[in-house]
Amino acid sequence: MKKLLFLLLTTTFAFAQIDRVEPPFWYANMNLSEVQIMFYGKNIAQNEVSVSNGVVIKNIQKTENPNYLFVTVDTKNIPAQDLLFSFSKNKKVTFTQKYSLKSRRENSRFRKGFDSSDMIYLLMPDRFANGNPNNDSTQETIEKANRTNKDGRHGGDIEGIIKNLDYIKSLGTTALWPTPLCEDNDEKGSYHTYGQSDVYKIDSRFGTNEDYVRLSAELHQRGMKNIMDYVTNHWGYQHWMMNDLPTYDWIHQFPGFAQTNYRMTSQFDQNASKTDAQICMDGWFVKSMPDLNQSNPLVLNYLIQNAIWWIEYADLDGFRVDTYSYCDKKGIAAWTKAITDEYPHFNIVGEVWMHDQAQMAYWQKDSKIGAIQSYNSNLPSVMDFTLHDAINGGVFNENKASWDKGIIKVYENFTNDFLYPNTNNILVFAENHDTNRFNQIYQGDFKKYQMAMSLVATIRGIPQLYYGSEIGMKGDKNVGDGDIRRDFPGGWKGDSNNAFSNEGRTKEQQQFFDFTAKLFNWRKGKSVIHNGKTTHYVPENNVYTYFRYNDAESVMVIINNSDEKQDLAVARFKENTQHYSTGKDVISGQSINIKNNITIEAKSALILELK
Repeated sequence: MKKLLFLLLTTTFAFAQIDRVEPPFWYANMNLSEVQIMFYGKNIAQNEVSVSNGVVIKNIQKTENPNYLFVTVDTKNIPAQDLLFSFSKNKKVTFTQKYSLKSRRENSRFRKGFDSSDMIYLLMPDRFANGNPNNDSTQETIEKANRTNKDGRHGGDIEGIIKNLDYIKSLGTTALWPTPLCEDNDEKGSYHTYGQSDVYKIDSRFGTNEDYVRLSAELHQRGMKNIMDYVTNHWGYQHWMMNDLPTYDWIHQFPGFAQTNYRMTSQFDQNASKTDAQICMDGWFVKSMPDLNQSNPLVLNYLIQNAIWWIEYADLDGFRVDTYSYCDKKGIAAWTKAITDEYPHFNIVGEVWMHDQAQMAYWQKDSKIGAIQSYNSNLPSVMDFTLHDAINGGVFNENKASWDKGIIKVYENFTNDFLYPNTNNILVFAENHDTNRFNQIYQGDFKKYQMAMSLVATIRGIPQLYYGSEIGMKGDKNVGDGDIRRDFPGGWKGDSNNAFSNEGRTKEQQQFFDFTAKLFNWRKGKSVIHNGKTTHYVPENNVYTYFRYNDAESVMVIINNSDEKQDLAVARFKENTQHYSTGKDVISGQSINIKNNITIEAKSALILELK
């Protein structure tokens, strides 16, 4: 009886003493066998620690804050089981804490990430579909749902995504990128979710951790991949640690707040002042987003383990990393390497929002440009922002070509491909959740949408489609970010227009949808597009022609950016056409003779499978 009473008392005390354990559990048989467990509770560092079952404690680290204790254990050759940590004072156990080592999924280490065979569908969960109205507002979060506020919470959630996965797949989508789903407890604008308040917890307005695991399972059942939007650079100011930091330098302090200068060029500019380079890297992105210090080993290890934990727990297929180039350069390279060491075939694409190919190529793994400064980011994939600059900058409105106007801008983008270590692993896109809507810039002009999507679908790299573009959705960034993140029509009960179904779409929406679905479903089976070679020709009369080819097949793409019908003399392209006589238009199915001239309508694109 006395023993039972003692156990009850110590168990109760354990709950009082330990407020958080992170990671909440770990996995057996990891390549990263040493895990640093953070125990958090009032004056917990006053205790001595031991662990059961022959597990070796490699290190116990205390900080200036007595409420934290970082305990590193070696799990090598330790099977999946529950461990028991004992916390003692004066050689007497005062409380214990169970900690689980779980079994990994079979072949988890060799999971295949997204690649150039994929098409990624980007959506903002709060604005896509409301599958569970009961979680629109929750007691534990500050901001409540208000669909009338374009910058507020609208109620979209994980359940809404799951209910519409068949729609997403019908577009030819093979990978899903939702913007961050972890808790963001800001009092306003929290739908954005890049200012996270708990990186081990799905925001309750989106659902639960279990819902997120279910989303992955539902995607995998459909042969699709799950890409997590991960933030290494900063958290939100409502993050639970902000009121009780483990160390003063867990975040960058000046002291307190100083904003970044956003001059990412200072990270490799050999003439940059140390002051400019530091404020770029260490300054806060905005005042509500404390900047994490990846040069602090505790912070770096925390971020590495959190990322790996999510991969294992939610069975992820990739990361898109926000504000990648604002992080500590050495720290983010170590973070990326730790993940790809654990998962050799996992893919990570970093947001490197720059406007010069050499500057973006610097950040891709094994860059010769980075090597000049003995730097390797280890980042497999970057985003083609210079192509986006041309598309989003209005290139398809430039009907008359000049030396530097018109479709030549697109051609010039690819002339710099020699700078990249791996052009197949570049994310290509016309727009995303931070840019103006394509269909706003081009005023819903279907022909211009056809040209842009034909380009994105057939060039080297990994195409990304932003939700709603496939039905002609507009949105003006000049009005505000909320306008480029409008609700998907039909995602809410009572919506008058349901674009998720054929019968619910308008004639215009159906036109956009049919073209998009046909194009990207065709692309799914085309290895010549996924990893074929490219030959392109200097545009003439605002017409850009290029070929994707391998040993087995060849595809000819013609984009007429002119406002006039054009006749192309095929003889100019004989090095790519001499073995072919016809081309099948992948959209119309029409066969076109390519022995002489090819006529292409104004403001249009042709994708021809050569025969």
